[in-house]
Amino acid sequence: MSSRDREAQRVRRWRGFAAAVLVMLGTMAAGARAQTDCAEGNGILDMTPPKNMTAQELIQKFTAEETKVKEARSHYTYTQDVMVQTLDGQKVDGQFHEIATVSYDSKGRRAETVTFAEQSTLRGISLTAQDMEDIHVFMQWFLPTDEVSQYNLTYAGQQHVDDLDTYVFHLVPKKEEKNKRYFQGRIWVDNRDFQIVKLCGKSVPDVVHVKKRQPMDIRPMFVAYRQFVDGMWFPAYARVDDTLQFQVQAIHVREVVKLTGYKKVGAAATTAKP
Repeated sequence: MSSRDREAQRVRRWRGFAAAVLVMLGTMAAGARAQTDCAEGNGILDMTPPKNMTAQELIQKFTAEETKVKEARSHYTYTQDVMVQTLDGQKVDGQFHEIATVSYDSKGRRAETVTFAEQSTLRGISLTAQDMEDIHVFMQWFLPTDEVSQYNLTYAGQQHVDDLDTYVFHLVPKKEEKNKRYFQGRIWVDNRDFQIVKLCGKSVPDVVHVKKRQPMDIRPMFVAYRQFVDGMWFPAYARVDDTLQFQVQAIHVREVVKLTGYKKVGAAATTAKP
């Protein structure tokens, strides 16, 4: 198969994957779920070992690709659309909505320019710095080579996810250092591009206090997908549909984070594909 044929096949697979993602997003908006669904779109898990390599070699291969993807995205701007809702049953009783343009400076530092924001009417919760870290970091999470040593990765098998064939791994942090957060859950790695295309889990640790009136920090479960941009898989959207159990009440929360309009900037823009 020629490089042109391979690229065309990737585009066809991504279009099928993206179409399935849009269908799931529309279903969620209609209020059909009460809990974040990690399994939606997944085929049967085949626990056969990876072909032509060990699980450890596969980890080394895909984390090297993740390093490239993370660095590449720092040369793009994009639009971030965040919607957070609290619900009473299936009725929305509070909402936060913000749209921003995201860019990076020459040192890879993230900058955000808010273009739309409405006053929050969320009930029973408020968005903290940790909530925004979930949105900015973990729902758009990468696993580069220099971070993989922080995690225990367990190969789970191979799985068809919509139009993609993937390798599946379970991840847990090896240890939890004070004032630092980690991803815990599952990742799906494309078996051709060796990049993460789906992840489902949460940031940890939760902060749970036994005594009343002490603040609790409980993170929701999310599922996140990527899209194919200029030959790489960039974060595309994430969603939450979860119930957070606090001491005196349970709060039903929904979130949708959309990342759209990726554009290369600076000198790198001349190499972007049409």
